[in-house]
Amino acid sequence: MRDFKNTKRIVIKVGTSTLSKSGGIDKDYVRNIARQIADLRSQGRQVLLVTSGAIGMGAGPLKLKGPIVDLKLRQACASVGQPLLMHEYNTAFAELGLVDSQVLLTAEILSKRKSYLNLRNAIETLLALGVVPILNENDCVSTAEIGTAFGDNDKLSALVASKIDADLLILLTDIDALYDKDPRTHPDAKPIRVVKEITSQIAKAAGKKGSAYSTGGMKTKIEAVKIAATAGYPVVLAHGREPNILSRILAGEEIGTLFIPHGEKLSNRKRWILHSRPEGTIYIDEGAMAALKKKKSLLPKGITKIEGTFGVGAVVMINSRAKAVISLSSSELRELAGKHSSQIRQVLGPNRRDVAAVPEDILFLDETV
Repeated sequence: MRDFKNTKRIVIKVGTSTLSKSGGIDKDYVRNIARQIADLRSQGRQVLLVTSGAIGMGAGPLKLKGPIVDLKLRQACASVGQPLLMHEYNTAFAELGLVDSQVLLTAEILSKRKSYLNLRNAIETLLALGVVPILNENDCVSTAEIGTAFGDNDKLSALVASKIDADLLILLTDIDALYDKDPRTHPDAKPIRVVKEITSQIAKAAGKKGSAYSTGGMKTKIEAVKIAATAGYPVVLAHGREPNILSRILAGEEIGTLFIPHGEKLSNRKRWILHSRPEGTIYIDEGAMAALKKKKSLLPKGITKIEGTFGVGAVVMINSRAKAVISLSSSELRELAGKHSSQIRQVLGPNRRDVAAVPEDILFLDETV
């Protein structure tokens, strides 16, 4: 069950609480994790690192104490802290003869198909060159409130692992496993070593709070595991300060909690549709919904209402039951809603699709549960 000898591509996420020491970044720990990653690299494995810590790193020089909840202050801390954090990683990897790179992401980058593909190609090139990509949410310019876009990088790490077809995601945190109860308030709580499915009981056992500078917690890690399940890769949750934790996990030691993927593995394109932020909503009648369930195209005739402004190729919701890549813009759909598909080319020209969305670009959300 914990056989990782053929695991080649690994995403490792290190949380703020694991990186922190006395209100700042623990430089010795950064060097320790770099050494462990170097060991994995020497085994012929590819490693991507998703790191938190920029906000906490920037809070020190600005003489701010957590928790920092104001959005503008968090952006300022991230702006100050990100280069300081990367300097520590640069130094640590350089001492080991490795080259690292910085990749800053926003939800918009992962939701837009073109930028997503550019990101995927960039990461593939970096890995081929032997670089250790270090990824973080671009908190300074993120258009969503920090922490809501990805969830303290837990969701980001799962999305990255999904999009680059990783073999394993390792979440290093300040707790040694998932417990059946909150161990902070229940002394009789027991660790759960293997999880095959995220049940309601498992979700209930997840905590809700993160550290002073982060917004994550066990709940966001469970959300990351759900993303992993759609891509078919396992997740290991473990205490980041256990000695040689990475090599012990890869050696198959029963440490932390192993989440085994459950359910159908979706194609890369379906996963992109599922995890992209919808730019609008299309409402359709029951007849059109029944047709979609039979793997038919979405036709303008069945559309009753359009919400939002979006362009061709955007991901949108269909009612609250499905997501789709749309072939027509919101303005075009408003003009064509309720009309027969034969009228599309009469209105828009001969080179346009005569459907609003094709079956392969439609994903029902209940199919991913």
